[in-house]
Amino acid sequence: MTLIIEAPTATKFPPEARGSVVVCGSHGGRYPAYLAAQAGLRAVIFNDAGVGLDNAGIASLALLGQGGMAAATVSHATARIGDSADMLARGVISHANEPAGRVGVEPGMPCRLAAERLREADLVHVKIPPSEESRTVRELPGAVRRLVLIDSAAMVEPADAGHIIVTGSHGGLVGGNPALALRVDGFAAVFNDAGIGIEEAGIARLPALDQRNIAAFTVAASSAHIGEAISTFEDGLISAVNASAAKLGAAPGLRAKDVLTAWALGSPVRQ
Repeated sequence: MTLIIEAPTATKFPPEARGSVVVCGSHGGRYPAYLAAQAGLRAVIFNDAGVGLDNAGIASLALLGQGGMAAATVSHATARIGDSADMLARGVISHANEPAGRVGVEPGMPCRLAAERLREADLVHVKIPPSEESRTVRELPGAVRRLVLIDSAAMVEPADAGHIIVTGSHGGLVGGNPALALRVDGFAAVFNDAGIGIEEAGIARLPALDQRNIAAFTVAASSAHIGEAISTFEDGLISAVNASAAKLGAAPGLRAKDVLTAWALGSPVRQ
């Protein structure tokens, strides 16, 4: 029988996920779709992350569907992003691609029932090209800190400690674990708020990082493409900040680029 697997993040699909149906806590954007295709899943259910700008939070559905892989999302308003167990327990399907629809998955359906039906989906091999700009480092003239732009927070490196880490990732806690809020002690970190969602799950990393004195904020999913760090930096409007970031001048409504440039240069933030 085809297994139903829980995976808090697409960056760590377990070996038994191959050929299985996976309920994944990640957003349903392009990068998780690439990882799902690489992992050889039968079908996958992501969190819709508030859908967001240009439907970036559900971009995986079309990408996987073009290759014949069944995929769906649960509404961010019904289950915590980053928490696959919660998604399976109380998530409600918000979107489904055509291959998922063929086995009876449709919006409004409980996630658990959708996962059961996805056991009947065809097992296909999908090829999605990786992003060419998944990690870039910017050093502004006269800057005291680097800007590290990574599409997934999992791409952070030890050398990024002390610098500004701008991600395309959601601001939720992966598996509810505060230790995974950021894997290095950056000067600051930025995430997408994934629509904020139920129990404010989409901004749960912020207080966790405050405990480590790391300035952190989220940008609104409606203002920047989730899963794309460059969009976070260039397009994002701040939606929520932690106390450490507020002390440094960050505030909801400001442009992320303006705040981050000031922090990189060691300059005051202009309100």
